[in-house]
Amino acid sequence: MTTSVAPPIAPFRFFGLTVLRTRRLGPSMLRVTFGGPGLDGFAAGGRDQSLSLFLPHPGQPEPVVPVDEDGNWFAAWRALPDNVRAVMRSYTVRAQRRTPDGATEIDIDFALHEDGGPACRWAATASPGDPLKALGPAVEDNTAVRFRPPQDTDWVLIWADETALPAASAALEWLPAGMKARVWLEVQHTEDRQALSTAAKARITWLVRDEGAPAGPEAVRAAELPEGTPYVWIAGESSQVRALRRHLVQERRFDRRRVTFVGYWRRGMSEEQLREAATTAEA
Repeated sequence: MTTSVAPPIAPFRFFGLTVLRTRRLGPSMLRVTFGGPGLDGFAAGGRDQSLSLFLPHPGQPEPVVPVDEDGNWFAAWRALPDNVRAVMRSYTVRAQRRTPDGATEIDIDFALHEDGGPACRWAATASPGDPLKALGPAVEDNTAVRFRPPQDTDWVLIWADETALPAASAALEWLPAGMKARVWLEVQHTEDRQALSTAAKARITWLVRDEGAPAGPEAVRAAELPEGTPYVWIAGESSQVRALRRHLVQERRFDRRRVTFVGYWRRGMSEEQLREAATTAEA
């Protein structure tokens, strides 16, 4: 008797996304809800689950991403002309849910800026039926989920700017009831603040730049923090993230192994430039 074993599911694979609807959350944030049969098998792990979106250039009916039968794509994608190959950007899955008819929907929140790049421009004009591709999770416990407080965590510190607000919001929803949390969320406009849901015992401070609020590192440096063993998650503009991590590890003497820090963007640099810099550094 021969027993067949199902092949393992790759933690990430390509999915086809179709815009279902859009909703403005504030002057600087737009929520796009995706669905369609191309999302079958999508399995977000919640919290700060990230994925890579592939966007078409203006005039293209859909993003161009060459993928062979084995799932290889990167070399062929890089070999295409810049004005042909799909624009790749990293985003957070704000939420995933099942509809009453069993279909999958996901929400992705886009931070919009006047001088924003191709993702901002695409989101601002997105309409139902528009297609995208995504390299996303096929299993919930995947390496693109980085918000992972150790079991002995007594309290959580979160700092995020608007680009990391979706991830911070989802992490707050995930935290267990009663968990202490000190949270700083930095946005441009007063109207960018959102109603957040959490069962944690969270103290949330909105840092509104239009109101003259201090930057994240200054706000945290001036704060009295809880006693006990912390876990830290900080994400947003790279220089702010580095400064805040330096303060927590060097001045507050936090264990660096308990600090998760992610530079979502760097002032003055596009994601392509960041990717090239990372590739050069690895080489």
